[in-house]
Amino acid sequence: MDPGDLVLRGGRVFDPAAQRPIDQAADVRITNGRIVEIGRGLVAPRIIDVRDLWIVPGLIDLHVHLREPGQEYKEDIETGTRAAAAGGFTTVCCMPNTKPVNDQRAITELMVRRAREVGAVRVRPIGAITQGLEGKSLADIAEMKEAGIVAISDDGRPVMNAGLLRRAFEYARTFDLPLVQHAEDLDLAEGGAMNEGAVSTRIGIKGQPACAESSMVARDLEIVEWTGARYHVAHVSTARTAALVRDAKRRGLPVTCEVTPHHLALTDEACSHYDTRTKVMPPLRTAADQEALLEALADGTIDAIATDHAPHSPVEKDVEFECAAPGMLGLETALPIILDFVRMGTLDERRAIAALTGGPARTFGLPGGTLAVGAVADITVIDPERPLTLTADSISSKSKNSPFLGQTLAGRAVLTLLEGRSVYDLDGRIK
Repeated sequence: MDPGDLVLRGGRVFDPAAQRPIDQAADVRITNGRIVEIGRGLVAPRIIDVRDLWIVPGLIDLHVHLREPGQEYKEDIETGTRAAAAGGFTTVCCMPNTKPVNDQRAITELMVRRAREVGAVRVRPIGAITQGLEGKSLADIAEMKEAGIVAISDDGRPVMNAGLLRRAFEYARTFDLPLVQHAEDLDLAEGGAMNEGAVSTRIGIKGQPACAESSMVARDLEIVEWTGARYHVAHVSTARTAALVRDAKRRGLPVTCEVTPHHLALTDEACSHYDTRTKVMPPLRTAADQEALLEALADGTIDAIATDHAPHSPVEKDVEFECAAPGMLGLETALPIILDFVRMGTLDERRAIAALTGGPARTFGLPGGTLAVGAVADITVIDPERPLTLTADSISSKSKNSPFLGQTLAGRAVLTLLEGRSVYDLDGRIK
C-alpha cells in the first residue's frame, strides 16, 4: 500500500520514549511515511478508525534467527519477517549463526539485499565476533560494519577465551558496536539440557547450574570495565545475572541486557513432560529466577524484551529431550505473553511498551522506537484484549516449535505499519 496521507483516529497514543511521555486519546497523521501530527480532529484522505486500540511505536526485536542463508527449511527472511509483522514488530536484528556464518562482508550484504527484496519489515544483521563462530580468531568486523551490521555476537556460543574477548571489545569500541554475549561457561554447563535443580533431578535430565551464566557475566564485566566497550547480555535467565547487571549500571558501566518472554512466562517445571519445545538455551529457570527477572524488567535493569525467535523443524525437535536442538518460536507470541503480565498487575503498561520499543532502539542505537513528530511512521496498533488461539495453521513461520500451541492468549497486533505502509492488517482496515 502506498503510504500516502492517512490518519489513525481515536486510539490510545502510547509513547514512553518521547521527551515528554505520551499517553492520551488522539489521532496520528502520517504523510509520505512519516508522522507529521498528533492531535484531535485531524483529517486526511484516508481515516482509519482505531478507537479502543493502542497506537504504539513499531516493536523492535534485538534477537531473532531468520535461518537464511543455509537453513531455509526452518525459516527464511520472507517468512520470518512476515511472522514479525504479524507479531507487531517493524525491526528485527538477526543473529549470525547462518550457514555460512555471517562473519564477512559478503554474507552481511546478502542478508541486507534479501531483506530489501522480500522482507516485510526492517532486518538489521548482527555479525559474528569470531570466524565461523569458532572462538579462535576475530571476524572481519570493520567490513561487516560497512555492510550494515548493528552489533557483534557469537550467538549461541560464548567467547570462552578472555584474551580474545578483550580484543573483540576493543574492536567493538573502535566501531561503536555493542558486543552481545551468550553468557554460558561451557565447563560449568557441561552439556546440561535444562536447568540444574529439583526438576532436573526428578525427571532424570542432566542440568546446567545457574552459575554457568552468571559467572561468565561476572568475568565479562571485569573486561568491560577495563576496555570501556558496550556490552549487552543476551537472554538473561537468572536472578544473579540480573543483580550483576544492576550493580554494573549503578557503577556507570556501558552495560545493557534483554530478557525473553519465555523466560518470564515459563519455569523449568515446563520441561517435566519432556516436551522438546520447552528446551531452550539458556534453559528455563526456577520460579525464584522468574520473579527476579520480572522485578529487573519492572525497575529498568533489563532494557529490552527480545524473543530469541528460533525456528526448528521436526527433524531437530522430534527426538529425545537431550538430543533436541534448543529454541522456540517467539515473534507471534511475545506481545500477548507480555500483556498478560500487564493484566495481572505484575508489569506497568508503560514499562512493557518501552521494553518492546524505545528500550531496544536505544540499546543498539537503532532508529525508531518513538512516535515523535517527524519520525518514520513505524507503528503498531494493538488490541490489548483480542484473543489469539495459536495453531500450526495460524503461525506465519515455517516452523511450528512453540510450547504455546493450542493455547488461547489475549492481546495482539491488529495493524503494523512500516513507513506508513501496511505490512500486516488483521481486519482489513486499510483498503
